[in-house]
Amino acid sequence: MVLAQLLGAISVVMAPAPEFRVSFSAAAHAGPITGRLVLIVAKTDRPEPRFAVGPSGPAIVGLDLSEVAPGRTVVVDKTALGYPTGLGGVTAGDYYVQAVINVYEKVSRSDRHTIWVPMNDGRIEFFTAAAGNLYSKPQKVRIARNSTVSIIIDQIIPPANPPQDTEWLQHVSIQSAKLTAFWGRPIHIHATVLLPKGYADHPETRYPTVYPLGHGVPFSFTPDSTQARNVGKINPVTGLDSGYDFYKAWVSDSFPRVVAITFAQQTPYFPDSYSVNSANNGPYGDAIVEEVIPALEQRFRLIREPYARQLEGASTSGWQTLALQLQHPDFFGGAWILQPDPIDFRSYQLTDIYEDENAFTVSAGQFATTERYFRRTVSGQPMWTTRQLSLFEEVLGTRGRSGYQLAAWEAVYGPPDADGYPKPLWNRLTGKIDREVASYMRERGYDLRDYAERNWVTLGPKLIGKLHFFCGDMDDFYLNLAVYQFEDFLKRTTNPHYEAEFTYGRPMKGHSWHAFPWAEMVRRMAAAADRQRATGSRP
Repeated sequence: MVLAQLLGAISVVMAPAPEFRVSFSAAAHAGPITGRLVLIVAKTDRPEPRFAVGPSGPAIVGLDLSEVAPGRTVVVDKTALGYPTGLGGVTAGDYYVQAVINVYEKVSRSDRHTIWVPMNDGRIEFFTAAAGNLYSKPQKVRIARNSTVSIIIDQIIPPANPPQDTEWLQHVSIQSAKLTAFWGRPIHIHATVLLPKGYADHPETRYPTVYPLGHGVPFSFTPDSTQARNVGKINPVTGLDSGYDFYKAWVSDSFPRVVAITFAQQTPYFPDSYSVNSANNGPYGDAIVEEVIPALEQRFRLIREPYARQLEGASTSGWQTLALQLQHPDFFGGAWILQPDPIDFRSYQLTDIYEDENAFTVSAGQFATTERYFRRTVSGQPMWTTRQLSLFEEVLGTRGRSGYQLAAWEAVYGPPDADGYPKPLWNRLTGKIDREVASYMRERGYDLRDYAERNWVTLGPKLIGKLHFFCGDMDDFYLNLAVYQFEDFLKRTTNPHYEAEFTYGRPMKGHSWHAFPWAEMVRRMAAAADRQRATGSRP
């Protein structure tokens, strides 16, 4: 009896080891495909499983495809890498399953590396909704021990409708000669331009520009009050105004007349290039400063002076806002930096990439270790470990092709590996840190605190009055830690001494926190530009 009970308990926890037989139709894709097959196993079909993919979403299993022909069956079983577990860890029951193929393109870069990566026209698309990728319709299945499920991928994601110009919003696509030369194919950067009231009525007027670098959609702006949430109120979590309230401020007689421009610049590795030159992404910094902004200044009657170029950004865009200001101190007049991605790599989230041996664990005593965390709630509850996110990204795409956060940083900051793909900072499955990659990141100036400190003698005088930092004290991704370190560095500066402006959200303000509504932020940036103009482009 005891043995029978034991065997029954084992049968509950043992993997049912299902097998999926997946193929795609010639109608969806006529030729062979090289790419990444991602199988999604969800407990619900609302939302559609592919739209719920994330570290807190459904289970996923990934498999690389190499020149797979239409109609050919690909077997996905318990040997395939999965998150949070492989198929062997999925308990028996009813599920909704869906398969997506992230289609790769073969490109030959100017550095003589030929690689297979997901390419697009520069607009922001996650792979589950990216034009040209394939997917199957969700199907309800019963997974049991040794069950076999057939899936036919016969749907293709169509191109998104292009954004339409309006009286206020203009959309511009600029092909970068520098990036095109690097990638060996056309590469575009897209700009969304918000025009001030009276722009068309004053054809001789030139305007200062604010650059909110927010993944292509930095501001919520709508003349229709029925299309905006939180009308007449400030969002209690983010501190932001509604799109309609911002519109009303923008068109009011007292609002400063500026142009606001944001960029969409997706790379094969992430929805944003971080606006810096990179061995893996190419010369995006040069493209922005030497090609894109000059073209926009010509087309939209923008003032071509440093004081008239104010940068603003949060998270990814917070890092690139600071990076652009530090790398081009004579070109930009101010940086408004909100909860930036790590700006001191001694706090790469909770990891010191120069001293720590492993990104997954930290010593908790002579014989104990504990996990490092990547995300928490504002009350301090850990949500994702670094180990979990690393596995999630490896399932989404090998060789840095996950399109997610860790891959983004390695593509921007790190060197190419021998095969031309970004070299990992740490092993995705063990967490062991590659010290050579960490050193490369610091030596090339991507650790922004280290870069500023090493170059302070020449850089410092050009930054006085230009740096404004904002961060919640309980940032979901622990980004406040590196901001504290940057502040400590500035407090120690000499010749010149400059402490900058630091504003912290307390208590318990998280990653989405903003110190001001967007309308107030624009007013402050415009006022800073006016002060610099009045003093001869000096703060």
